[in-house]
Amino acid sequence: QVQLVESGGGLVQPGGSLRLSCAVSGVTFSRYTMGWYRQAPGNQRELVARISNGGSTNYADSVKGRFTVSRDNAKKTVYLQMNSLKPEDTAVYYCNAFFTAEINYWGKGTPVTVSS
Repeated sequence: QVQLVESGGGLVQPGGSLRLSCAVSGVTFSRYTMGWYRQAPGNQRELVARISNGGSTNYADSVKGRFTVSRDNAKKTVYLQMNSLKPEDTAVYYCNAFFTAEINYWGKGTPVTVSS
């Protein structure tokens, strides 16, 4: 059974930092491109950051220079370090494991609220 379990979300003040983690089981983690997506109320889910099985990364323009995605294949975990958080970063953050269009999996999400 494939499981993606996100953790690390919460309430943080503007300018603060959070580190999200996504622990993956049930797949050969090292073969998958791992992504972080977010969905704010009333908005579509959007890509935040992605790291390929080879370690290549790409980011949404809105988070470049503030967020960093990384992975630990030995721990089967992907991370999202979020710095200089803004109120517009408030959303539920989802982890995605992508192998093909037909073989990809989602976590249940972890909420992030940026507010003073």
